[in-house]
Amino acid sequence: MTLITLEDLLSARERVQPIIRATPVARSDSLSRLAGRPVLLKPEHQQRTGSFKIRGAYNHIAQLAPEVAVVAASAGNHAQGVALAASLTGRAATIFMPRGAALPKVAATRTYGADVRLEGEVVDDCIGLAKAFAAATGAAFVPPFDDLQVIGGQGTVGLELAEEAPDAEVVVVPVGGGGLLSGVAAALTLGNGPVRVGPGGALAGPRPRIRVVGVEAAGAPTMRRALDAGRPVTLDGVATMADGIAVATCSQLTLSHVQAYVDDVVTVDEEEISQAMLLLVERAKAVVEPAGAAALAAILAGRVPGTGPAVAVLSGGNIDPLLLTKLIEHGLSAAGRYLTLRIVMTDRVGALAALTGELARLELNVLDVEHHRSGRDLALSEVEVQVTVETRDPAHHAEVVRSLSAAGYWAEPVS
Repeated sequence: MTLITLEDLLSARERVQPIIRATPVARSDSLSRLAGRPVLLKPEHQQRTGSFKIRGAYNHIAQLAPEVAVVAASAGNHAQGVALAASLTGRAATIFMPRGAALPKVAATRTYGADVRLEGEVVDDCIGLAKAFAAATGAAFVPPFDDLQVIGGQGTVGLELAEEAPDAEVVVVPVGGGGLLSGVAAALTLGNGPVRVGPGGALAGPRPRIRVVGVEAAGAPTMRRALDAGRPVTLDGVATMADGIAVATCSQLTLSHVQAYVDDVVTVDEEEISQAMLLLVERAKAVVEPAGAAALAAILAGRVPGTGPAVAVLSGGNIDPLLLTKLIEHGLSAAGRYLTLRIVMTDRVGALAALTGELARLELNVLDVEHHRSGRDLALSEVEVQVTVETRDPAHHAEVVRSLSAAGYWAEPVS
């Protein structure tokens, strides 16, 4: 299997440099305190098209013959990268997207000048349609990750990291099909020392100074399964809100790069991704999509060994505002920032006012109140109140319940 070379990566950097936006690494002190180690952020969510994908798409498309049309399949980020790259190189682009693709991603892809066709239920359907379109029309199919030119373009992120974060102990990268991870790991390894070789990934020399760890959603562990099996494996299904890394299978090309250059691939669950997204909004003022938060989620969850500086690649920020609202609400709940209580008390005049007064005394902000007299398992003289309040963290939940009990109220958390 032919792997990317340092010369390929340097050529890709020269090719994409004029059209990409600078995304310099920045340290987050607040996230560093939470992680117990220095945390640096590579903000590719601020890249043109809202993700790193423009790098690989442009590196591939710019090497095609002039005026050759392109076609691609994507749920969003690759679609936008291909659409913009085609526009910048003066060629037509057709993008097949699933019928259920996020409307903002569809609209953005069209804004970049592509002909968007909403066909197929999942991305794999769209890939088949795109390849058939290429065969019928002569358009060039632009793969999302299974291509050395695409890997080379994504690898320019790694070349930048080598310059922007030379003291990093580890770089943590989200993984879908593996194009970004392959490129970043190759760039950091080829610039720092010998590589691993052979099917088992044995070291041919000293380990590169900067380690590289990939992160997948637990509901789409494509690369992890492939590494364990020693070959690409197609998952029966994927289940994650991180649609940017919800890929059912990697390729032999990306697997070979990961076997050669990557130290480990770990997974994070939906709660960890959600909480990382919330922390990025609160502490780093960064709005990222779920896939873009996966690297930070792994660092905060302790899945990345070490105490030295860790770089989290924030791979993308293309998220539907409606989904963002839901995820923030979910993240707040998972972080213990909401507490819903069921409180049973005597049904008398002024009882509800007394309860709200007690909540005010405890300095709790009330978000919602439901008052029930019937249809519940209550005595004739009782009333139930379900109240949702803002809290600091899960430990605060127990403190609130104790305080209400001390004040004479029967209260229990509602899950």
